[in-house]
Amino acid sequence: MSNHISTVRQHLLDQMAALRSASGSEAIKQELDRAKGISELAQVAVNTAKVEVDYLIATEQTCTPFLEPEQPETPRLTTVVGEANGIASITRHRLQG
Repeated sequence: MSNHISTVRQHLLDQMAALRSASGSEAIKQELDRAKGISELAQVAVNTAKVEVDYLIATEQTCTPFLEPEQPETPRLTTVVGEANGIASITRHRLQG
């Protein structure tokens, strides 16, 4: 689980889906209780984000990891053999011993 606002949003959307699909009075009551708890926690996260924004403004910074989009994982370097990178062949040298 990442610590990012998009994760909070996803949990809220998942809970709304669970509420829509609940059937039976006991299941609905259980999902409503869970939704209330998630809603309260989400409000805390939103309030925390507001504090972060205020801090960014006060310190004249421009970004925070919680509010910025998650960066995709850096791609690993790969070697392409052939015309794509100009390498026509590879010679491997080994030491004897």
